[in-house]
Amino acid sequence: MIPIAAGSRIWIATGHTDMRKGMQGLALLVQEGLGRDPFAGDVFVFRVSIR
Repeated sequence: MIPIAAGSRIWIATGHTDMRKGMQGLALLVQEGLGRDPFAGDVFVFRVSIR
């Protein structure tokens, strides 16, 4: 189980996400796509497209 701090918000990115972007690419997606700070302590969930 991963502990999540009280008060943390969980954001779900809709659509498919290419996980080959790596951590920097996903952080950029959070900043530009969701308009959020990826280092603010919130949790971001991405959907993986498997082919």
